[in-house]
Amino acid sequence: MTTFYYSPGSCSLASLIALEEAGLDYKPRRVDFSRGEQRSPEYLKINPKGRVPALVTERGTITETPAILAYIAQITRRVRLAPLEDSFAFAGMQAFNAYLASTVHVNHAHGRRGSRWTDDASAIEAMKAKVPQTMADSFVLIEDQLQVGPWVMGSEYSVADGYLFTLAGWLPGDGVEMDRFPKVKAHFERMQARAAVQRALAVEKA
Repeated sequence: MTTFYYSPGSCSLASLIALEEAGLDYKPRRVDFSRGEQRSPEYLKINPKGRVPALVTERGTITETPAILAYIAQITRRVRLAPLEDSFAFAGMQAFNAYLASTVHVNHAHGRRGSRWTDDASAIEAMKAKVPQTMADSFVLIEDQLQVGPWVMGSEYSVADGYLFTLAGWLPGDGVEMDRFPKVKAHFERMQARAAVQRALAVEKA
């Protein structure tokens, strides 16, 4: 049985959506950050990074959202969650997901986990103050350059869509109005209507 470790409100929602879209049989396991379970000896045996998501398979554990999304798409080819037959298009999807992971998520983290980068209280506050600008700048690029529409990759849905939906959902909490980005907002609303997204959100709330 595949086991998926997640925490509500985190980037793990993207992988939950992919698992539901793929129709895979999996066991969800909630990691309670409020109790520090991500740093418990038990969880660190699963993911020494002390973060979510983590997907435990028969062959071992996969971590990092872009890797998990690509894996799910590759093992469920019949569902077509990625342009696997087109190496260039697949690289484009991976580039989009890497941007979300390496830039957008890091921008967001500066507002909540500044202690990863500094112990200086004033520097942490400065990072928090910068978040609305850096998140908005990232979504200007996504709105204008990176999202083709109606889905991230154009006419076909992919695992990148669940990832964008997840991080776009952080905008209000980061002090950014989603209304500034009509294409992103339309995509977000389109995602909300998908049955798999609704099932994934229900798993988070359970």
